[in-house]
Amino acid sequence: MGGQVYVSFSGGKDSTVLLKLVRELYPDVPAVFIDTGLEYPEIRKFVKTIDGVVTVKPHMPFNKVIEHYGYPVISKLQSQYLREVRETKSEKLRLLRLHGSKKGYFKISDKWKYLVNAPFKISEKCCRVMKKEPARIYEKTTGSHPLLGIMADESEMRKREYKKRGCNAFDVARPKSSPMGFWTEQDVLKYLVDYKLPYSKIYGEIIKSRGTYFTTGEARTGCMFCMFGVHLEKGENRFQRMSRTHPKQYDYCINKLGLGEVLDYIGVDYRRNNLFG
Repeated sequence: MGGQVYVSFSGGKDSTVLLKLVRELYPDVPAVFIDTGLEYPEIRKFVKTIDGVVTVKPHMPFNKVIEHYGYPVISKLQSQYLREVRETKSEKLRLLRLHGSKKGYFKISDKWKYLVNAPFKISEKCCRVMKKEPARIYEKTTGSHPLLGIMADESEMRKREYKKRGCNAFDVARPKSSPMGFWTEQDVLKYLVDYKLPYSKIYGEIIKSRGTYFTTGEARTGCMFCMFGVHLEKGENRFQRMSRTHPKQYDYCINKLGLGEVLDYIGVDYRRNNLFG
């Protein structure tokens, strides 16, 4: 791309490693931080310690996104299917999302079909509005292309994409590179430890036990108020932790943004669990 590239830098551990790898070879490559307003305070503080960071913002705040489009629940794919069933005028698409293809693909999971009638909007579009659109505006303005810290083992969707294209995607509408596509979570944690690389305090310490690395703080950061995958978390979930570590943000998302109502509806306990301190 003739050097017209940038590192998509979220302040999280994966993009922190990616930025280090890139700047070891090309120290002048800019890092672009998308300030969604949904980051942990510790992430925002860490980003300010990094040189050469360009900050961009979405055109719409999160409260307006959920008001206009809906809440992100279960997963990006399930939220998309639920939104489509509610919005589509195509009976063919509606039947596909409710019942699936002949092989049972492309449908709302039976477990979550009751959400079709939920008393609130559901949508996967928050990621597009909050992250993808600001990034694409930056790319169009500068002519730059992104280096992304995404890894294939993070989801089935990313695994399929990596198997299809590998690390570099040139023949797509948005050319991009994912140099860490074949890395794992363990690779990232080991790199941070081995190279004594500074990272956000939101993760706590990185400890190795029985051959496996783990963090004493948050394992994943992303957007604080995202509900994707929270129903799968064992023990103290992200919102229960937030109630004691970030009470101000907890009150805002649970009460003012209405996430409490949504979590109640999908059967996820978000209230503080005193067993965890």
